[in-house]
Amino acid sequence: MMRKQNYWLSHENRSAQDVILRQTHLNSRLQFRFKAISRGGGGGNLKFGSGGRKTPMRRSTRRPQRIKDKEPNRDGMQLHVSPSMRSITISSSSNEFTTSDLMKIKLAARHISYRTLFHTILILAFLLPFVFILTALVTLEGANKCSSIDCLGRRLGPRLLGRVDDSERLARDFYTILNEVSTQEIPHGLKLPDSFRHLVSDIKNNHYDAKTFALVLRAMMEKFEQDIRESKFAELTNKHFAASSIPKGIHCLSLKLTDEYSSNAHARRQLPSPELLPLLLNNSYHHFILSTDNILAASVVVSSAVQSSSNPEKIVFHIITDKKTYAGMHSWFALNSVAPAIVEVKGVHQFDWLTKENVPVLEAAESHNGVRDYYHGNHVAGANLTETTPRRFASKLQSRSPKYISLLNHLRIYIPELFPNLDKVVFLDDDIVVQRDLAPLWDLDLGGKVNGAVETCRGDDEWVMSKRLRNYFNFSHPLIAKHLDPEECAWAYGMNVFDLQAWRKTNIRETYHSWLRENLRLNLAMWKLGTLPPALIAFKGHVHVIDSSWHMLGLGYQNKTNIENVRKAAVIHYNGQSKPWLEIGFEHLRPFWTKYVNYSNDFIRNCHILE
Repeated sequence: MMRKQNYWLSHENRSAQDVILRQTHLNSRLQFRFKAISRGGGGGNLKFGSGGRKTPMRRSTRRPQRIKDKEPNRDGMQLHVSPSMRSITISSSSNEFTTSDLMKIKLAARHISYRTLFHTILILAFLLPFVFILTALVTLEGANKCSSIDCLGRRLGPRLLGRVDDSERLARDFYTILNEVSTQEIPHGLKLPDSFRHLVSDIKNNHYDAKTFALVLRAMMEKFEQDIRESKFAELTNKHFAASSIPKGIHCLSLKLTDEYSSNAHARRQLPSPELLPLLLNNSYHHFILSTDNILAASVVVSSAVQSSSNPEKIVFHIITDKKTYAGMHSWFALNSVAPAIVEVKGVHQFDWLTKENVPVLEAAESHNGVRDYYHGNHVAGANLTETTPRRFASKLQSRSPKYISLLNHLRIYIPELFPNLDKVVFLDDDIVVQRDLAPLWDLDLGGKVNGAVETCRGDDEWVMSKRLRNYFNFSHPLIAKHLDPEECAWAYGMNVFDLQAWRKTNIRETYHSWLRENLRLNLAMWKLGTLPPALIAFKGHVHVIDSSWHMLGLGYQNKTNIENVRKAAVIHYNGQSKPWLEIGFEHLRPFWTKYVNYSNDFIRNCHILE
C-alpha cells in the first residue's frame, strides 16, 4: 500500500523554490537510473520527506516493462532522499504492504558559494606562477639530484614553518671565528699536524673547540705557504745554476772537436777556401753575424738559416767565438760543410781592433770587483725573499747570468768596426732558429735608421710582449728619470737588421761606453740587466720597428707559447733560462730546435747529446 509522503521545505538558508527544483531534478535522474535496476518489479518510486507541507507524489504514467529472465518477479525498489540531501535510503517491497530498508547512505554537505569559488581561483592564479618558477629553478639547478617537488619542499618548507637551516648558522659562526683568529698571534711553539689526516686525529683526541681548530688551521696554512714559497725560490735558484752551467754533452763536443783540430789536418783547413775569400766582403751577398762559444747552438743557427733559404748560395756567415772555443768551432764547420753557403770562423784574438785601448770599459767591467761579485757571487745570500715575488726573483737571477759581462755579448756594439767593408748585416743570437727565408730583410728600407728590430710592448702574448723601459731601468735614479720615459716601448736583441753605413755616422758606441762607465761607477745603481739597457739608451732615436712575425720571443721562459704562432714566425728565439739544449728546456718547444741537430754525426753520437 502506497504511503503519501509530505515534503516540507526549509527556509533557513535557501529558498523553497530552489530546493523543489533541485529535488525534482534529482528525483527524475535517480528514478531513471533505478528503473534500470528494478526492471522486474513494480517500478521504482521515489519519496522525499519534506517535514511540513504535503505534496502529492507524481507517478510515472509509463508502465514498467518486465524483463523475461530466470527471475521474472523481481521485487520493486524505492529510493528515499532526505530533505537536507545528506542521506539516501534504498528500500525494497515484496508486495504492496510490506517494505524493508536495504541500505542507508549518508552524504557530506557540499555547499560551495560562487564567491568562495571565485576567491579560490583568484588565489591559485596568483600563487601558481611562483610555484612554477621555483620548480623550474630547482629543476635546472639539479640540487642534490632530487626531484623538483622534493627540492621545492625542502627549501620552502623550513621558511614557511619559520625554521632556519642549521648549516647556514654554523657557517656564519665559523666565519666569525675565522675573522677573530686572523688577527691573533699564533702561540710560539704550537705543535702543528703534518697533514689533514693528522689534524682530524688531533681534533678527536684533544677535543678542540672551534676557535682552537681555526687557530691550528691558520697556522698550518701559513706554514704550508712558507714551505711552498721557499721551495719555489730554491727551484728558481737551481734552475739559474743549471742555465749558467755547460751541459756535459756540449762540453764533451767541444773537447773532442778541439782534439780533432790538433790531430786532423782536414779539421784545420782554411775557412772559407781561398777562392771564396773575396765573397766575405761582397755586399751583394746576405751577411749574417753570430757571436757565440756554443758549438752545437751555432750549428743549429747556421743549418736552419741555410735550409730555410731559397738562395743558400747567397748566404755568408761570420761566426765570432772566444779563444778557447775557436779550435772546436773551426773543426765543426770544416768537417761539416753547409755548402753552397759560406762560413767564416774567427776568434776575438784575431781581430786587431779589439784592444784594451778601444774597449777600456769592457776590461773594467770584467775586472770590477762589484760586478764580478754580482754576476759570480752567491745570488741568495743576503736576499730578502719575504719582500719579493718568485717572478721578480727569477728576473733578478736571469739578469745575473755571467754571460752579460762576457766580451762576446758586448761585441755587437762594435760590428761597424769589426766589419768595416760591409754595408748591411743581420745579427743573430745563438739561441734562435730560422724557419723562413730572411732574404727580404736586406730589401727593408730602414728610413735612415740604424737598427731594424721588433718591439716588445705589443703582441698577443702579454707575458712576453709587455716590456717597456721601466722593466729595465731604475727610474728612482735621477739620471734615468731625467733622460728616459718609463712608458717608452723597448725593443729586442736576437734578430736585428743593422745598416752599418748609417751606424758609422752616429755616436752610438760612445754613448754606450759613457753610460756603461757611469753605471759601473755607481755600482750598477741604474740597471742590472746585461747589455740591453745601455743599448736601449745608445740606440735611442735610431730604431726602425719591423713586423713582429720576423722575430718571436719568449720560448726560453714561457711554456704557454702558442704553437701555431711558433710555426708561423720567421725566427723563434729561446731567450730565457730554458734553453732547448738544456734538460730544463720545455719539451713541447724543443722539437723546433732539435730537428736541425745532426744526430747522425759521430761527435754528436759519441757525446750522447740530448739523449
